[in-house]
This record gives sequence, structure tokens and C-alpha cells, in this order.
Amino acid sequence: MPRPKNKTDLLNLWEKNFNKLFDIINSFSDEEKIQEFIFDNNRDKNIKDILTHLHEWHLMMIGWYKEGIIGWNPEKPAKGYTWKTIKSLNKKIWEKYQNTSFEESVKLINKSFLDVREIIKKHSEEELFEKKKYKWTGTTSMASYFISATSSHYDWGIKMLKQYKKGTI
Repeated sequence: MPRPKNKTDLLNLWEKNFNKLFDIINSFSDEEKIQEFIFDNNRDKNIKDILTHLHEWHLMMIGWYKEGIIGWNPEKPAKGYTWKTIKSLNKKIWEKYQNTSFEESVKLINKSFLDVREIIKKHSEEELFEKKKYKWTGTTSMASYFISATSSHYDWGIKMLKQYKKGTI
């Protein structure tokens, strides 16, 4: 599906990709869901790592939004990190969730998924898609941030899970 250009497409793609992610997860046995393996990023070692990574990016998106919508300019991607140091940030995220169970990771991502959905739903198409509307989004739109932190990021998770399913990792 092409990159969303309106609110309906944004919500549809976001939910479609999230459901696709869980369709793949649900196709694994209980043992496979917690089994360790190494994804091609040399960081994530199981499905829980993917889910907590996506969950934390939901939380970062929510944080950017909350600060940005009141006129602040949030540090992106996170305090002390730049887009050039994203690997270090992602490693820190991985470390943060190492004591989280698979079951808890599912609860976390489902909760943050719903929280992101509520934010998207309360905005008009113009508020979501108009470029340069908010200081915190720079030259792009709020929707662009939501797409990157959700449906496009789910594509990454889907790709990793498909590789695991095929046994190519």
C-alpha cells in the first residue's frame, strides 16, 4: 500500500500492518515465541525484543507529540541522541526491556498501540497532513512522524519475523 495521504489511509495502513505483525507472531508455536535467535541487526534475539522495540518507539512518538503539541520542540529521537546515533539508542532500548517477558511485551505494545490510535483519531486530516503546521515536525507533517513510528516500523518487524519463520536467520 502506498504511503498514506489522508487520515483514513493512515489509520487503515497502521492497523493493517499491526494486525499483520500479530498474524505472523500468532503463527509461531509457544516455544518459538520465546526462543532465542539473532536477527540481522545483531541486537534483537527474540520476538519480545521486536515488540518492546516497537512499543518504545510508540512511547517516543507519544512523547514528541505531547511536547510538540504544546509548542515545545522535543529532542528527537531522544534526549542525548541524534538520528546519527540511532543504533546506540536502539541498543539502550533493547537493554531496558531485557527483563520483560513475551507476555508483558504483548501487553505493552497493545496498550501503546491504542494510545497512539487515540492521538491520531482526535486530529483532523489537515492537522495530521499539513506540512510545517507544527514547529516540532519541522518541514514535514505530523502524519509523517506517525507513519515512521508505526506502520513503516511495523514493516521492519514483519520483515524480521518472516526471516525467522523461513529459518533464514
